[in-house]
Amino acid sequence: MRYRTLLFTTPALATLLSLSACGSEQAADSPRDTASGTTTVQPTRSPADQLTVEVRASAKATPKTWTLTCDPAGGDHPEAAKACAALSKAQDPFKPISPQQICTEIYGGPQEAKVKGTWRGRQVDTGFTRKNGCELHRWDQVAPLFGDTPKGN
Repeated sequence: MRYRTLLFTTPALATLLSLSACGSEQAADSPRDTASGTTTVQPTRSPADQLTVEVRASAKATPKTWTLTCDPAGGDHPEAAKACAALSKAQDPFKPISPQQICTEIYGGPQEAKVKGTWRGRQVDTGFTRKNGCELHRWDQVAPLFGDTPKGN
């Protein structure tokens, strides 16, 4: 019986001692607050969200173009905060419609938009239209991104 106790106690004690040493090392590149003895770790910021938005009233119309940055909202977009909020709320705002997706044949207008840049660390280069129900839904999810969309000619 005594040997069984040693058989189980020794590994448990070794594990306990090794775990007690965890977390005792200081972060090498972190600033140290000498007054309180604590270490501060700063999170790494992801690349800034920066987009160029081009909106046309129709395929042949002169485009309106502006830039948008988010986190914080800025750029020369007329309503940057609203546009950033709409993008943040959308599930995957730049995901194109699948070719297998069945869409209603509801025409929403000739407006078109192109968006290029970076969103949440990923490259964006996509277009938006209002030519069917799926594209209308996609457009409406992020409508503030397109500002005061001009009416088609």
